[in-house]
Amino acid sequence: MKQEEKYEAAFTELQAIVRRMENDELDIDQMSEQLKRAQELIKLCKAKLTKTDEEIKKILAEK
Repeated sequence: MKQEEKYEAAFTELQAIVRRMENDELDIDQMSEQLKRAQELIKLCKAKLTKTDEEIKKILAEK
């Protein structure tokens, strides 16, 4: 991933990959490549959600 990706864009791309897999639109070579990309996207989304959760907890604790 070159620049920091936005959560919404990563999630949308992940949904597209899942849809293509479910519809058998990928050949075996593409599936391997797309699965690796999906893993990257899941990691990115999880990290962003965790960071946001921590920030919200910090803000709420300051009140």
